[in-house]
Amino acid sequence: MRNFLIGAVVVLLIVFGIRYFENRDNERDRLEADTSLLQEQIKNVGKLVVTEGTFSQVYSYKDSRKFYLDIFSAQKKALIVVNAKATVAYDLSKLDVEIDEENKVVRILHIPEEEVTINPEIKYYDVTQDYLNQFRAEDHNKIRSRIEASIRKKVDRSSLKSNAQNRLISELQKIYILTSTMGWTLEYRDQRFSKSEDLEELKF
Repeated sequence: MRNFLIGAVVVLLIVFGIRYFENRDNERDRLEADTSLLQEQIKNVGKLVVTEGTFSQVYSYKDSRKFYLDIFSAQKKALIVVNAKATVAYDLSKLDVEIDEENKVVRILHIPEEEVTINPEIKYYDVTQDYLNQFRAEDHNKIRSRIEASIRKKVDRSSLKSNAQNRLISELQKIYILTSTMGWTLEYRDQRFSKSEDLEELKF
């Protein structure tokens, strides 16, 4: 009888041992499948988020040079009309994400900075220039540089950047929804998000 009980216990231990390792292997397989799916879906989010705006402005350019002990002067001037397209973009292929399998946490380590691009279309009108003071390449470069600086200030004062940030947050919320659905947690700068709306409080 005693040998029977010992044998039964041994059999039970073997059965439970086999089931334990089977369950552990199944859990590992599910974890690897979840990790692979997360990596693939996060990669799909990694696209270029672009917000565009157009800006128009009229500039008056004048330049005067003195010659012969300031007795004579030579002038050039022009009316400049500018139509510029400005874009604010986030390249989410540069999003740095770490997947912590052990704790089932997806950590956003780095969000790429915004990229502002300005493409001005510059047209000159009413151009007048004296023989001794004509428009040269350096004049056009200086004008373009001033125009781009002026448009950049307009972009900063507009809603273009905030609109781009809203689109960025929408993409990050897709990652949150994915992780939450799979029972994982999303983190950024030691902050854990309990709902997608929390991402709207991100500071850039």
